Amino acid sequence: MLTKKQVQEIKEHLEKAQNPLFFFDNDPDGLCSFLLLQRYVGRGKGIPVKTFPSLDESYFRKIKELNPDSIFILDKPIVSLVFFEEIEKLNLPIIWIDHHEIKKSTVPSFVNYYNPLFNNPKTNEPVTALCSQINNRKEDFWIGVVGCISDNFVPEFYEDFRKQYPELGISAKKAFDIFYKSPVGKIAKLFLFALKDRTTNVINMLKFLMTVKSPYDVLEETSKNKKMHERFEELDKKYKSLLDKALLEKNEEYVIFFKYGGDMSISSDLSNELAYLFPENIIVVIYENEAKSTMAIRGKGVRDIALNVISQLEGATGGGHECAVGVKINARDLEKFKKLFLEVASKNRKI
Repeated sequence: MLTKKQVQEIKEHLEKAQNPLFFFDNDPDGLCSFLLLQRYVGRGKGIPVKTFPSLDESYFRKIKELNPDSIFILDKPIVSLVFFEEIEKLNLPIIWIDHHEIKKSTVPSFVNYYNPLFNNPKTNEPVTALCSQINNRKEDFWIGVVGCISDNFVPEFYEDFRKQYPELGISAKKAFDIFYKSPVGKIAKLFLFALKDRTTNVINMLKFLMTVKSPYDVLEETSKNKKMHERFEELDKKYKSLLDKALLEKNEEYVIFFKYGGDMSISSDLSNELAYLFPENIIVVIYENEAKSTMAIRGKGVRDIALNVISQLEGATGGGHECAVGVKINARDLEKFKKLFLEVASKNRKI
């Protein structure tokens, strides 16, 4: 977790900012992190970052457009140096809060960087948990729970949430038991699928969530959240269809590969559920789109395996956590990737 000093520093940055701009990862952890900080200070705009894995210079135009006085970056493991350099020219403070493993030397000296891994290398809380430390308002505990559970982490205030909303939570020690067996998971999916909508609908969704009073206001369809629910129904059908196909293709191999295409990438969520269903396997979900193959990989020790493999492929990128990583490669290298991955995974399994 963040130290008391770090929490106080971030609060001071927030309170000083009159027009903060929040860039956050395009998933429930990123979204909930933004909501917790925006609701705490009561001002600011949010921009979901859809580029993987980095926040790149293409997003600098939003700074020119919105003219903020502070920049907050949430749940992004990599930020383009050009992006930082352009902000430095404007002399804007940058507050970057993350939970991915990176080298401290890669963070520019003018950036206010906060990562609990620098306090405790064995910690694993998501950015939502860190932003919950800053927000610390009982009325927003439910947002913290949704973001944390979606990132496979049970926050310390989960039992307080259950007391507030006993019919929404269940007694469980594992985050994904809560995600897949309680309404918390549906709220997280509502958030996730809403982020995959048209820009206008995403903006309206953010405005709605900045002021919503309780999780029931999200779960119950009204005129204010109708688009969110329509998007959920549309994408949930596609998601369940892909999951069914993945289950049909499941075999007895240690590494399970599942490839799909189409107009929507939901690899992270598919890989999470497959890993939940088959915890002893390594899961590799592959989304093919034109010249690139993007993957979500889950399983014991997959970060070391993935980094080993992509180091042998030209133009491949990736990173993440010990048991959950994202990878992007040239589509032409997919078969080579699979062969190398199986070789390295097999060796690691024998060790």
